[in-house]
Formats: sequence, C-alpha cells, structure tokens
Amino acid sequence: MSLRKLEEGDGGSADLGGSPAAEERQQEDLLPGRRLPLLPWDRFSAWLHCVCVVGFDLELGQAVEVIYPQHAKLTDKEKTNICYLSFPDSNSGCLGDTQFCFRFRQSSSRKASWHCLLDQFDRDLPIYLKKDPAYYYGYVYFRQVQDKTLKRGYFQKSLVLISKLPYIHFFHTVLGKIAPEYFEKNEPFLEAVCSDIDRWPPPVPGRTLHLPIVGIVIKVRIPTFRDKPGTTQVLQSTPQTDTLVSIALPTVHEVDLFRCFLPVFFHIQMLWELVLLGEPLVVMAPSPSESSETVLALVSCISPLKYYSDFRPYFTIHDSEFKEYTTRTQTPPSVILGVTNPFFAKTLQHWPHIIRIGDIKLSGEVPKQVKVKKLKNLKTLDSKPGVYTSYKPYLNRDEETIKQLQKGVQQKRPAEAQSIILRRYFLELTQSFIIPLERYVASLMPLQKSISPWKSPPQLKSFSQDEFIKSLEKAGPQLTSKLKGDWIGLYRHFLKSYNFDGWFRTRRKEMTQKLEALHLEALCNEDLLFWSQKHTEVETVDLVLKLKDKLAEGENLPVETGTMEKLQMHIDSIILALPEDLQGILIKTGST
Repeated sequence: MSLRKLEEGDGGSADLGGSPAAEERQQEDLLPGRRLPLLPWDRFSAWLHCVCVVGFDLELGQAVEVIYPQHAKLTDKEKTNICYLSFPDSNSGCLGDTQFCFRFRQSSSRKASWHCLLDQFDRDLPIYLKKDPAYYYGYVYFRQVQDKTLKRGYFQKSLVLISKLPYIHFFHTVLGKIAPEYFEKNEPFLEAVCSDIDRWPPPVPGRTLHLPIVGIVIKVRIPTFRDKPGTTQVLQSTPQTDTLVSIALPTVHEVDLFRCFLPVFFHIQMLWELVLLGEPLVVMAPSPSESSETVLALVSCISPLKYYSDFRPYFTIHDSEFKEYTTRTQTPPSVILGVTNPFFAKTLQHWPHIIRIGDIKLSGEVPKQVKVKKLKNLKTLDSKPGVYTSYKPYLNRDEETIKQLQKGVQQKRPAEAQSIILRRYFLELTQSFIIPLERYVASLMPLQKSISPWKSPPQLKSFSQDEFIKSLEKAGPQLTSKLKGDWIGLYRHFLKSYNFDGWFRTRRKEMTQKLEALHLEALCNEDLLFWSQKHTEVETVDLVLKLKDKLAEGENLPVETGTMEKLQMHIDSIILALPEDLQGILIKTGST
C-alpha cells in the first residue's frame, strides 16, 4: 500500500482543510521568537526525536530495525540503551501488549533547527515539565504473542517514541492508537504516522491544540507556569471544532496516582519525605509498566517542586549506568530506580530504601496495613510487598487522609476521584513545606529603591540556614498545615539535598534576572541623550556599547512590555547625535 493512499484515507489523516490543526499551523507565524522558516521535519522534531522499531533476532538479540525519520541521529550507545530498555526482562512474562516508559542519558548534545523557538516554549512551562537537556524519554508499546512460524515460537516487537518531552499520558495515548495498527500494516503505516506528526502545530504551553493522527484528532492543552498548581484547565471547545475531536485529554503528563500508591498507601507520608530529600530509592516490580508508573508517581508527588536528581522508570542490568549506580564502593546515589529483574534484589540490597510491589490491581478490598520492614528481610524479588527501610519519618502520619482513601476503596469510589484526593494531599503538603522557604528567599532580594541606573545591579543577600530556621518560629509550615512532627529536622535534612540545591539555584537565577530587569527599566526611564551631551565622546561610545549589550541580554529578562523598544530608541537617538564617522562605526557594531 502506498504512502500516498495511507495519507489520504487508510489511517493517515489528510490535512483537514479548515480544521483547528490547519488554523493552528497558520498562526505559527505569529509566535514569538521566530527566526527562520520551518523546514521539513521541524514540526515533528518539536514533539519527537525519532520513532524506533525494536525487534528480536535469534542471533543478534534485541536490535533497532527501523528509525524514523531516517536522518534522525542516535549514537551506538543510545541505540544499545534503547534496545535493552524497550523489552521487558524475560522473567516479567509479559504476554500480549504492554506499555511502559523509560528514561536514558543523551550521549551527545544536539540542537534542533528551530531550537530558539523550542527554548521559548520551555520557558513558559512549569518547572517540573521543562526539558532536561541531558535525557531522553522512551515511550514503549511492546507486543509478545505466540507465533509458530517463528523459530522462537513468539513474535516480539516494540514500537518506541523517543522524545525530550515528559508528556507521559499523552504519548501513552498516542501509542495506544497507532501501535496495534502498525503491527498489522508495518512500515508504510509508520511513514504515514510520522507525516501526520510533522503537520502538528508546535507544543505551545497554554494553547488548546488539535493533533490529527491516523484518522483521529487528539485535543490537548500543555500547562504553563501561570496555571494554579493542582488545577486542571478546561479545554477550550467550540461545537465547530469538537465535531472532529476523537479524544480530549484532561492532562498530558499525570499518571494514575492512586493506582500506583495503592500497594503502599499507608506509607505515602514517608515516601513523600524520601522523594523530597532525594534519598536513594528502588522500586522492585513484576513488570516494566508497574515499575515505570510507580517511579513516575513518586517523582510527581512533590509537584510543583521539581525532582532534581536522576530517576529511571525502568532500569536494566544492561543500562550504561548499571555499574555507576550499583557499585558498593560508595554510598548509593540520589536516584530513583524502577527494576523488574530478580538479580537486583541481591545487587541493590545495600540500598537504604526499597519499595516492593506486587501486581497492581484495583479491587474493592482495603489493602492490609503493611508494616515497614527491615532491609535484612528482603532477600529476593519474591519477598512480600512493602517498604523496606530503617528510615524514621520526621512528620506524623496524616491519619485523616488515610481514612478518607480507605473509605473510598470500601465505597468503590472511582480511581480518578481517589487520585484527586491523593494529589491534593501531596500538593498541600509540598506547598506548606515550600512557602516558608519562598518567603525567606524573597527577603534576600534588595529593595527596589537601592537600584540605581548608573551603578551595577545590587547583589542578592546570601542564604543563611540559621536565619531561615529562626524565621520558622513565626512563619513556619504550622500556618498552613495541621501535621505535627519535627519540621525543623526535615528542613535541615532538605537543605543538604540535591532538590534544595536545584530549587535554590533556579530561584537565585530568577531573582538575579529580576534585578537585572529592574535595573534595565530604571536605565530606560532616564534621559540618556541628555546624559551623553554632558559627557565626552569616549564616555558616550562606551555607554552605547553597554546599552547594546543590555539589548542583547534583555531578550531573556522579565522586563515590562515596551522596555526593549525604549532602549532601542535611546541607542538610536544617542548615535544620531554623534559625528557621522562615529555613527557609521557604531551602527556596524551589532544590529541596532
């Protein structure tokens, strides 16, 4: 079957004339930051790095059979990681279809042809959804079925989407729609899928997007940093556009939180603390889908804080970081690993915190309270489900939330409603913890009246742990949380963690940029032409060069609307007042 036919009808979606997707593409010229016209595969690259097909060869083992688009670059190390991470471990016994997710290190740095625009989108995302330049996500649809015509007796193949975007639910949905049909129609169908994706509008945060693929339209909205945490924005809809929509996704990134935490929900308080503190944590599960979902649920439980350490939703003994992460010669690293191979029960038994989960099933039965077990009791992956650790939580358990969730299980409350309760609990806990830190860090900002246009911007005050701890007496988490416990001990531990280091570096950068923006605005409000007329030509030329530097830097600063235009007018008026020979030189020095 030809690619053309597929695009026009049999699965491939034609360019729905007058459709929302077509209108969105027409609006792309209005997007900020556009520098160059879009090239073929640019739209595809905004969503995916590539699509891989991984098969099993009797002689070679797992091998990448197909990469689309064909020009997509992967190093040999990346291909090897994709091969091993795209198949469940043999002991998982995953017959039929299985979906899961993995994350792996990028071997070399590459830039998309329109990376400036993608960086602009990234700036508008919440911190926990921003791309990590050092990592890729792999979204897998694995099929294993009996086939007597093959030597092994089984058909084993994975369709894998490789992306920088952590939009787990979205890509899970996309794969669920395209993979079953791909296994029947093979490569021509895959070409049609990639062709559809290359017609999608870019992933602009805050916009309702209509994404046509293989004859259906998926409607999504990517969150922005302006969204109120814990709320799901209503997708904009009109009767005209919604007649074409097949699926409207309420979220692009969230996992089924309650289903993931159900096996260990008596310990949600302790698990939140372990993730917050960046403690080494391993999830031992019967399958990659359960390991990956649980790891992603753990990482998301401290949202809207970003988890700054490494995490691997599915990790195998073939991973390129296996030796680095399993060595006994040093303390286990700050990382969350999801594993399924029984070998890890022995290899990682020196790790301080281990979660063992069985098959995740949603039943009407209330899970039995599983006590925290001592690590020495974990000998194999067949050990009973539970949390194996000697960690003692700083905070008391929230019995009210536990009872509410238990009651929901007994009353067969929908999983979505249970997840909302759990997500709200984690959000309120995280906010109660982070608000005192935000308040203290805001006090490190110099007063606006100390900003002079003729001096360098003032420096931020340095962070003092003692001052911060002292501030908790009057403005601590007790103002917003009913939970009792050793909050100060928790803060002291947190201040030594990767998560604090990452959070504070981000906040310090934002505040420094704010100071630079206020300084730039103060400069623009001065009569710079009048100043230049009272100073020498050398001083005036020096000012123009400094203003041009400010103009270049200002694109990344949170300045008031019209500030950059004002600055450009100042530069132009000062240059025009100079002698002609100097005008020519200064105009050539950078663009004005």
